[in-house]
Amino acid sequence: MAYPFETVKLDKGMYSESGSSFTKVLEKCDPSEQYKGTPLEHLDAFQRQLKRFDIKVKGADSDVVSKFFATWESAVLFPEYVARAVRQGMEESNILPFLTAAETRITGMDYRSIASQPVEDDKALKAVSEGSSIPETKVTAQENLVQLHKRGRMLVASYEAIQFQRLDLFSVTLRQIGAYINRMHVADAIDVLVNGDGNSNGAAVFTVGSNPISGAAGTLSYGALVDFWSQFDPYTMNTLLVGDAMADLLKLPEMQDATAGLTFQGTGKLVTPMGATLLRSSAVPAGTIIGLDKNYALEMIRGSDVLVEYDKLIDRQLERAAITSISGFAKIFQEASKVLAIGG
Repeated sequence: MAYPFETVKLDKGMYSESGSSFTKVLEKCDPSEQYKGTPLEHLDAFQRQLKRFDIKVKGADSDVVSKFFATWESAVLFPEYVARAVRQGMEESNILPFLTAAETRITGMDYRSIASQPVEDDKALKAVSEGSSIPETKVTAQENLVQLHKRGRMLVASYEAIQFQRLDLFSVTLRQIGAYINRMHVADAIDVLVNGDGNSNGAAVFTVGSNPISGAAGTLSYGALVDFWSQFDPYTMNTLLVGDAMADLLKLPEMQDATAGLTFQGTGKLVTPMGATLLRSSAVPAGTIIGLDKNYALEMIRGSDVLVEYDKLIDRQLERAAITSISGFAKIFQEASKVLAIGG
């Protein structure tokens, strides 16, 4: 039985169609809806093209890189393969979904977020008598633009060096590139949480041993964490970002009870005294813990998905091919994130 995907004309111009990714362009030419009820219904348009040219990218029997370049049309698929492998690396152990309340996609480099900073009197849901005005919550545009960062890595490899490498192994290198890019984005998110997005909205800093945080400076205690947690009302401290203070946190007596130990050893998931999601990142400033309400603290602005220099990859000139991703972050509610400095 002949299928429509076998006659789709592939061209590298499909990568440069404005507002559409390569896969979206392929889907327009070969919609997945027409494969419902067939053995191919679980494949997307790109995966069907891999099947068309009999290119196996996974497993011990995966093909070598040169299989993509057997024909001109199959070579057009190579940049999308690279981009997908990089995206997979970005998604592995990705903590950004646990930090961001919303994600906004834009097509440019300029973005102005919104802000709503009610005073204490505005937060109260007061009774409204007949004929009187309803209390207002004002939402305004931020004064300064959110800065987007272009993060990426350079793929440096000649075609001769990789043509006989198995795609399964080559994917490991590409996933590592994705992991590096994602770490850069996480570092950007942490910087905005701590220092703000340029609109004078950095996080409040509390220090152990200084009112209202109890304890002795330089020593993390359960009491200090409770005091830190209590500063979030009306928000909820449901996420903790920790760097080098992770060891201090895990050594707390409250983390060493039988239930916490069994949970960690059985599932690999850490239990925190406040029930918050515990995340670790080397980008967290030394000697600090960042607490946040992930439902209200941070907005992620995505300027582009993973971009690959398709011309160089298709034409086999692989000496230097850039793999990039553009994103930025904005504070939504300033009080939804705070910093605890252990001090000492």
